[in-house]
Amino acid sequence: MPHPIQLIRRRGWVAEAWACETIGMKAKVRLRPGWRAEQERLEEEGILGNIERFVSNVISGLKTKRSSQGPGRPAVMPALALWAGMLVCVLRKATTQSALWRLLRVEGLWWFPRYEVCDQAVYKRLATEGIRPLVELFEHVTSLLCKRLGQQSAMKKLATFAKGIYVLDQSTLEKLARKLPTLRGLPAGDPRLLGGAIAALFDLRRQLWCKVIHTDNAVQNEKVLARQVVEGLPAGSLILADLGYFAFAWFDWLTGHGYWWVSRLKGRVTYELQHVYYEQGETLDAIVWLGKYRADRAAEAVRLVCFRIDGILYRYVTNVLDPLVLPLEQIAALYARRWDIEMAFALVKRSLGLHLLWSAKPQVIEQQLWAVLIISQILGALRLEIAQRAGCDVFEVSIALMVEYLPQYAAKGLDPIATFVQHGRRVGFIRPSRRIQIRAPSIAPQHIVPMPQHLTLHRTARYAQKNCTSRNQAHRGPD
Repeated sequence: MPHPIQLIRRRGWVAEAWACETIGMKAKVRLRPGWRAEQERLEEEGILGNIERFVSNVISGLKTKRSSQGPGRPAVMPALALWAGMLVCVLRKATTQSALWRLLRVEGLWWFPRYEVCDQAVYKRLATEGIRPLVELFEHVTSLLCKRLGQQSAMKKLATFAKGIYVLDQSTLEKLARKLPTLRGLPAGDPRLLGGAIAALFDLRRQLWCKVIHTDNAVQNEKVLARQVVEGLPAGSLILADLGYFAFAWFDWLTGHGYWWVSRLKGRVTYELQHVYYEQGETLDAIVWLGKYRADRAAEAVRLVCFRIDGILYRYVTNVLDPLVLPLEQIAALYARRWDIEMAFALVKRSLGLHLLWSAKPQVIEQQLWAVLIISQILGALRLEIAQRAGCDVFEVSIALMVEYLPQYAAKGLDPIATFVQHGRRVGFIRPSRRIQIRAPSIAPQHIVPMPQHLTLHRTARYAQKNCTSRNQAHRGPD
């Protein structure tokens, strides 16, 4: 028997959803016919500003593919209702799984009926559903937002030669409540009491998450997942990473796969000068070999830039060897933007509640993570769009005030984006950024000594064997 379709009209837009029996299956998300044209029309109306309405529209544009029904009673609660409820709970700053149950059981969500289920039924459903639908929804929302943003960029003047600019980093999740029997006997400080870690790639131009991988091992070394996170980026992308990723083998792998990269130079790393582009006092721009000794040395020559400002010596290395393509001052400005991913981690942890994990079960932790990341993507796109319309830097737009006031304006029927742009400076939504600006020296092109035509830039590598499986400390400070 065919499953009925509910057509529900709200504020002039059509939401189409399967009836409750249909969505109770484990699903692979796919678009319903005619959805894309309707989505484009809704985008023209500025629907992105109303985050919950945008989410409901995206959810309504998805169907579930029926899987074979096994023995036992059919699922009462649709999978789409479950995932939609998780997203709304994140947006409304819920702190427990029980908030999801109350939303679906008592309050009701959008066009879905109220479901006569107990709280344990919801908890069990979350623990057994998996994360694939949320991952696919994350990818779908990201695709929509990238299309909407188009050529908008938060970094129009930096590294224009690169196909994309990305930050790579890893962050530890918060401590778990000791509700599971396996956790009750663990001593304080045991890394198994943490919610794991997330290795992530952040798109600086669009201010969106590009790729995220969760691991249960909270003290795993950053380098373990580094290649897996970066793989899939187009050749010609530029990658920024902190000192936790500093390794000769890592740099050679990036260069060999066609990626550009910028890093700080570790304090005790040795190097050999090959060619000096410019040197004046403590300001240096040169080609060097990393590693002076045969036991540990990189295969590819790199560029080293050094300068001192306010008593602090800054030293960076990159495989962009031409100082006319990537000048010294741009290297410093680029690496300073590595902090963008730290701000993005702060958004998902503090503002969107990932510091309060709903469950100690790994499956539910990952579901909460992906729900938070989906909402974070929408907020990041909103912030960039507000900054572009207001003609300001993206970090002049307060993300904390966006989280607080956007739902309020949307509930009053106002266009949140237009309101932020029109009144932002007057009421403090848009204010001068307090981020530290590094003032690097500028080297005039005529002062640069060209690199010799036949300078050797490749040699046989030899990597010292180092343990990269774990870190002694679960938490580390900024580099």
